[in-house]
Amino acid sequence: MRGIYRKSGLGDETYVPPFIFNSNVESTLDYAVQEAEEGMFSSVDSVFNKTKLDPQQIDVLIVTSGTFTSVPSLTSILVNRYNLRPDVKTFNLSGMGCSSGVLCVDLAGNVLRGCTKSKYALVVITESISLNWYFGDDRSMLVTNCIFRVGCAAAIITNDPSQRRFSKMELVNSLRTHHGADNSAYKAAFQKEDEFGNLGISLTKDLIRVAGANLRDHIRLLAPRVLPLSQLALYAYSVIQSVLSQGELKPIVPDFTTAFDHICIHTGGKAVIEQVGGVLKLGEEVTEPARMSLHRFGNTSSSLVFYELAYFEAKGRVKRGDKMWMLAFGTGFKVCSIVFKSLRDSPNNHDEIEMDNPWRDCIHRYPTNTW
Repeated sequence: MRGIYRKSGLGDETYVPPFIFNSNVESTLDYAVQEAEEGMFSSVDSVFNKTKLDPQQIDVLIVTSGTFTSVPSLTSILVNRYNLRPDVKTFNLSGMGCSSGVLCVDLAGNVLRGCTKSKYALVVITESISLNWYFGDDRSMLVTNCIFRVGCAAAIITNDPSQRRFSKMELVNSLRTHHGADNSAYKAAFQKEDEFGNLGISLTKDLIRVAGANLRDHIRLLAPRVLPLSQLALYAYSVIQSVLSQGELKPIVPDFTTAFDHICIHTGGKAVIEQVGGVLKLGEEVTEPARMSLHRFGNTSSSLVFYELAYFEAKGRVKRGDKMWMLAFGTGFKVCSIVFKSLRDSPNNHDEIEMDNPWRDCIHRYPTNTW
């Protein structure tokens, strides 16, 4: 584990469940629930405080946790905690991996578009790694211990036009692709027991190849929706050349930096960031937020791209009208994208950084050269 960790790109300030610091390391359901509740309650408290909404105004509640599900469900825990209305529509997602945070925003948008009576959706994106701590010695399953860390995010999504002047961003596009029909993609990240009965999640050596191949399929569908005409023309021409050459010439990869001002790419690990950067031909300045988020917070699963958004905001880089692409991978294997348009500038000095921004106490130290 030490060898894997030293190559992981993680720093020394990431967060793990408290049981790891005990002399007798043992994960329990109590630790898992504590981990989930602390993240959810603090995030939801913060978002209610910032938006000045009454919990009774929430029409839709969506909670996702990639690998943890409780009884009662995580949505029920929040309904009980915040005394939400009896008619609130709840969606409890699990088993969908790191893409589920992006997926939840897409789901909230679709629910609000299809229901004119609902105005506010509360989205809570968390993970509980306590019950997925692996106690065996299978290398493919030890990787999760080394890179997955504690994290949570929450947001209010609304379809009320009167709230536009108070809103931070507008959801302008989304795309979800599922590649589970391919067996290698389906088993690239898989929860199972090792030969001694120890439960864990295996990340196979094929995962990086699967991520690259399925990302290429995903961007073929995304490109026509988001790219400027000049890039689409170049891409179409390269596809024609590839067909005429019977595959000897490969289609070019469009320059997605012409469509987006900021990109939050999947912070799945050092190799994943390098693979995505390679496939999309992104320079280090574009992958910086992903690399720094991995260093500071580790792989926080479904909430990871929102830590990157917070990085952009803490650096004062987001301007009104900027477009942001969030790209995340999930088990199964899924690739999910959402595109936001910023409706306001982010603060441009440290004193104005929002109090709940997770980078507030450390942004002056980033970017770091130790990644």
